[in-house]
Parts: sequence; structure tokens; C-alpha cells
Amino acid sequence: MRFFAVVAALVSAVAAETFTVIVGGNSSIAYSPTSVNATTGDVIQFQFVSKNHTVTQSTFAAPCTAMAGGVDSGFQAVATNATTFPVWSFTLTNTSAPLWFFCAQTGHCAKDGMVFAVNPTASKSFEAFQAAALATGSNSTTTNSTTGTTSSATTSASSGSGASSVSASAAVASQSTVGAAAANGASPLALNAMVGLVTVFCVGVGLGL
Repeated sequence: MRFFAVVAALVSAVAAETFTVIVGGNSSIAYSPTSVNATTGDVIQFQFVSKNHTVTQSTFAAPCTAMAGGVDSGFQAVATNATTFPVWSFTLTNTSAPLWFFCAQTGHCAKDGMVFAVNPTASKSFEAFQAAALATGSNSTTTNSTTGTTSSATTSASSGSGASSVSASAAVASQSTVGAAAANGASPLALNAMVGLVTVFCVGVGLGL
């Protein structure tokens, strides 16, 4: 019996496959390949070749949020012109459901769609998982656009206040002109004509003519 158990273990070890995934190849923000189909006992090995990425387990429902108790490579920084590269791997022990991963570097998941899948299915595909990750970033952009609209409205209100100030200043200056003419002995008829002209001028300025 022991002999057969040893043989079975050896067969299983020989049958196990190692999948190599390149992280950040050609300085990209991506895993290559983006998904693999593996069986129990297979090893998923990640080679980090640029920048500073992670392989962090998440869920299909929350693609850019670390799953409680999930596996995580931690940040693996790679220096420019490096000749040796970090490697991190895990052995697949359960194939009953797909596994989902993302890069926890700021913006890499939500804005760049840097996600990875093990054994995706037709109903829960890699494409659907990546689209959900990118939708997280799209929701943030919408919020920023709303803020920009509010700022524009504030600017318009300020412009309106400025027009009122210009009209008031013009009226004060016109009144001073009439007062100066009266002090210099101008006739009532001349003063009335001047008042009429000043009134037309003030109305024109107030209307923005």
C-alpha cells in the first residue's frame, strides 16, 4: 500500500504544471498572460520585471479590494536596469471556483485594469472582471466632473456681482459731474439737460451697452 501511495504522489508531482506570469513586461501595467486555466497542484509563478506591483487576491464582486484572508505577494519593486527580478508563486489547492487578483498599486486596478484570473468561466469571464475593475475608476471620474460644474456656476455668479459694481460706480461719477457744473453757475436749463444725458449714460452702463 505504501508503495502505491508513493507512486501516486510521484505521478501527481510530475503531472503538476507551472504557469509563469510576467508582471509589468515592457514597462506595461499588466499581467501576461491575463488568465490561466490550472488544476489542483499546479503552481502559478509571477515574475516582476518592472515598476512596483503586487498580486493581491480579490473577489469578482469587488475587483479592486483585497479579499480578507486572500493571498498577497506584497509590493515587489524592480529597480531601473535591474538584472535580477523578484519571483512569487502559490500552489493551486482548490479548483471549485475561479480566483481573482489585482495590482494594489494606486490606480493600476481601477484606472488601468491591471487584473488577473485563474480558471475564469463563461458566466464570470476575465473580460467581465476587468470591466468591473475599470468601472470603479469611471465612477470616480464622474464625481470630479460634477465638482467642475459647481465651480463654473460660482464663477458666473461672481461675474454678475462685478457688473453691478461697475454700474454703481458710473452713477456716483455722474452725480459728481452734475454737482460740479451747478457749482460753476450753470443755468437750470443746462443742468436739466446734463441730468438727462447723465441718466441715459447710467442706464446704458447698467445694461452693459
